[in-house]
Amino acid sequence: MQKRIGAAVLAAAAIAMTFTGVAQAETNPKCSSGVTQMGATKYLKHGTETVASLKQFKGCNKNWAYVYVWDSWMAKHGTNHIRAGIWTRTSDGAVDYAGHDGSRQELWSNGANTLSVCTYAAGSVFGSGYNASGSTAERC
Repeated sequence: MQKRIGAAVLAAAAIAMTFTGVAQAETNPKCSSGVTQMGATKYLKHGTETVASLKQFKGCNKNWAYVYVWDSWMAKHGTNHIRAGIWTRTSDGAVDYAGHDGSRQELWSNGANTLSVCTYAAGSVFGSGYNASGSTAERC
């Protein structure tokens, strides 16, 4: 009986290791001292398909929005329009914004001087026939 339980535990561990990847730390080229993610990742979807990941970071005394277009989406849609920005609870528009049209896979916003207020990241990836957009949860 103990051998069966041990074998089951080993099998479960092997399966878990198979599906667990090493997290890649994002490197912000505009903040050489490094950034730290704030809150959970938001997944931007078109229907049921994941298009991109949206995250909010802090570093270099700023808040940053970051959009990463997934490899599986890039393989089918090599050219996209990507937008990333930081918003505050009281702003009428993005207080920090960046956009790119072309074949880039990731986009960092320009950085917002908003560490003293509540913020969230908003982002989108769109093109002919699709628009995947969303925002992260607000972080204070």
